Amino acid sequence: MSEKVDPILFEVVRNALVETTEEMSVSLQRTAYSTNIKTRLDYSCAFVDSRGRMVAQAFCQPAHLVTIGRLVPRAVAEYGPENLHPGDMLVVNDPHRQASHLNDIFLVAPFFHAGELLGYVTNTCHHVDVGGGAPASIGAFREIYQEGFILPVVKLVSREEPDSEIWKMVLANVRAAREVSGDLRAQIAANRMGMRRLAALVERYGIEELKFYMERLLEYTEQRTRSELEKLPRGSYGAEGWLDDDGITDRPVYLKARVTLDGETISFDFTGSDQQRQAPMNSNLTQTFTACVYVLKCLVDPDIPVNDGFYQPIRVIAPSGSVVNSRHPAAIVGGWEVSVRLCEILFQALSQVLPNAVPAGTKGMMCQVGFGGRDPKSGEYYTYYESLAGGYGGRVGSDGPDAVQTHMQNTQNAPIEETELNYPVRITRYSLIPDSEGPGQFRGGLGLCREYLFPDHKAVFTWLSDRARFAPHGLFGGKAGKLARYVMISDGEGRNFSSKATVHLAEGDTARIETCGGGGYGPPMARDAELVLRDVREGKISRRRARKRYGVAIAPDGSIEPAATDQLRSRRGSL
Repeated sequence: MSEKVDPILFEVVRNALVETTEEMSVSLQRTAYSTNIKTRLDYSCAFVDSRGRMVAQAFCQPAHLVTIGRLVPRAVAEYGPENLHPGDMLVVNDPHRQASHLNDIFLVAPFFHAGELLGYVTNTCHHVDVGGGAPASIGAFREIYQEGFILPVVKLVSREEPDSEIWKMVLANVRAAREVSGDLRAQIAANRMGMRRLAALVERYGIEELKFYMERLLEYTEQRTRSELEKLPRGSYGAEGWLDDDGITDRPVYLKARVTLDGETISFDFTGSDQQRQAPMNSNLTQTFTACVYVLKCLVDPDIPVNDGFYQPIRVIAPSGSVVNSRHPAAIVGGWEVSVRLCEILFQALSQVLPNAVPAGTKGMMCQVGFGGRDPKSGEYYTYYESLAGGYGGRVGSDGPDAVQTHMQNTQNAPIEETELNYPVRITRYSLIPDSEGPGQFRGGLGLCREYLFPDHKAVFTWLSDRARFAPHGLFGGKAGKLARYVMISDGEGRNFSSKATVHLAEGDTARIETCGGGGYGPPMARDAELVLRDVREGKISRRRARKRYGVAIAPDGSIEPAATDQLRSRRGSL
């Protein structure tokens, strides 16, 4: 084997490794049982080398950009690599071992060739239920023991054979045993697919050639990342923000961040953030690190691969025992809500020096929804989980998209037809919310409304969300988006709740979720009047809002009144 890099072979190997994880991804999606995985794509697949360094990843969920890379070396070291054999698979979901929340179950499989370890194929799925005190395992509890079953690093598959005792223990602790069992089998199948593809690569190129080019790939990524950091303005920039509450008390959760660029590294310092709460709104260091990786990825050339080389210039300071680096036995199911809000705060800090590269405030939350009960037709206990979209922030030259997943989320829409076909619920409303945008020269995206009616049985319904008190911020004269609302409707009467609640619904009750709109970018009075008119014609904003917030007068025939518009805008501009 030549030590000289062949650029063509380099690209072939680089893309072949990514395609290996992409084939794992397709296998997982097509064999999964739950809507959350097979339709919403709440999973990720990756390949990690023998030293525990992330090499390639299928890009399903950006939230998993770091979790697999941080978890695998820790899990293998704890279990003991000498105890692993061909055909083995480790399983773990413990956040205090640097997994994410308990719903995300990781399956790690070593890949051997002729007795030599090349690395680990790994996937993680958000399972629809892992036990705990509420269906979908997303309730607001005080410690991790209440959130669901905890899997330390144990061997689920031994020499190709699943461990029936561990399997039975897992299924005995979940409400949706059929879906969890099916999704675990899909994870096993995906890892086996990854090993078959790696075996084909080894057969074609040889293990030494693959190891050589994996090393070069990590070096290449680090070099390109550091080169991009040299282009960013040097300095230190700070911002702060709040989550509505911690889910147990009504006290807001304070988050503080400072980003420092020195031309060689990027440092994220969260000193000053609140101490961890005896409540679910805590993140671990992996979830916090993920937010930092995501933000940097948004600032550099999108062609740069995401692997361990990308992580090397990143420094994270997150005090132990804080809400951004919680200690055992902290509850952590709301950790992704914390992590996504950190993205918002980091972008806000960087807006001081990179105004054209960052958006105004977005949905900035996962907006997790789960419910369960006894299906009156089958008699089987069912569990359902999804996360809802919201408005994205406006940014220079472009409005924020309406009703999308934001930042580290890439989960898809759960169609009404599929949901109603598989679960005893009716989606009575699924629509954009007019006038929910943050006004701006480039407006924020609209939030959405989704209503769940339970016509013939009782259900337990949980939302673990945010933005009912602190709206997505505007930038450079743009205004905040509309706040989220969480409502239970019984006998025609609506009752508002906080953004984190578990409610018991009777037959005929409805749960309504209204997500927030994105913040606006730039002064609303500078918005092109024709764009305001288009929004009115499309039903996204009302005529009254066009006049009041954008200074655009619209005639009864639906055209712009130029004189009245000029007068409105000149009067507002002089205030």
